[in-house]
Amino acid sequence: MIKYVALYRRPADEKAFDQNYFESHKPLIDNVPGLVRQEIAKVTRTFVPGFLEGNDPYLIAELYFESKDAMKAAFASPEWQVSGANLTEFGGMELVSMFSAEVVE
Repeated sequence: MIKYVALYRRPADEKAFDQNYFESHKPLIDNVPGLVRQEIAKVTRTFVPGFLEGNDPYLIAELYFESKDAMKAAFASPEWQVSGANLTEFGGMELVSMFSAEVVE
């Protein structure tokens, strides 16, 4: 299993970000083909002061896929393209770091 992780820094306007993320962006992600499960979490505390200086984490989105090929196919889908365009519309791309990680069980 592999997951795509999006780590969002704290936005200037948390209320507006939450509204955009949960009311428009997440419903688009829900329709991405091949998505096995997703976890969305708000960061409540960081434990290493200064480690992320200036990049206070706010939200973590983890999207799980069965395989690298399934994730690649999802990234090529129209649903993924629409979700990326939506993220750009509300400025989320300015706040996010993205990476993939192989799940070790």
